[in-house]
Amino acid sequence: MKTVSKRIVMFAGLLAAPVATNIGTPGVIAPTSESAPDPRLVRLEQFLEERDCPLTKYAADFIEAADANELDWRLLPSISVIESGGGKEYMNNNVFGWDSCRHRFPSVRAGIHIVASRLANSDLYRDKDVDELLKTYNPAVSTYATRVKAVMRSIAHSESAIFN
Repeated sequence: MKTVSKRIVMFAGLLAAPVATNIGTPGVIAPTSESAPDPRLVRLEQFLEERDCPLTKYAADFIEAADANELDWRLLPSISVIESGGGKEYMNNNVFGWDSCRHRFPSVRAGIHIVASRLANSDLYRDKDVDELLKTYNPAVSTYATRVKAVMRSIAHSESAIFN
């Protein structure tokens, strides 16, 4: 009788095992649904893809660097579009024209984070609004700020109310 009961319990356990869906680390509740992607990332990728920019694969890095340094998320990609066509023409992993393209970055990704940090923390740029920052960034071209801000507006497109 005991052998039959053990077999029934074991069989019932085998049937029930596939039903368990939240197996993982004890005490950790697995998310029931994926969170929605950052709408800024979706828009930036779309913007860069529409223009066939090689920097599309760095869209998340642009946003991460901007957030970490409290910069407008559109600023870095906009500068890169003006300076290198969004990564179409550059040298030294320098897609921003930083130091007239003389500065060498270890990688494009590193350059994104380094430039973001300098724009946020350097005495030259810190505490300046976008117009002042861009005037300092490229004082030789009087229309530079206007051009970069036009790209920023294009990135935000009709979602500008959401992304400001």
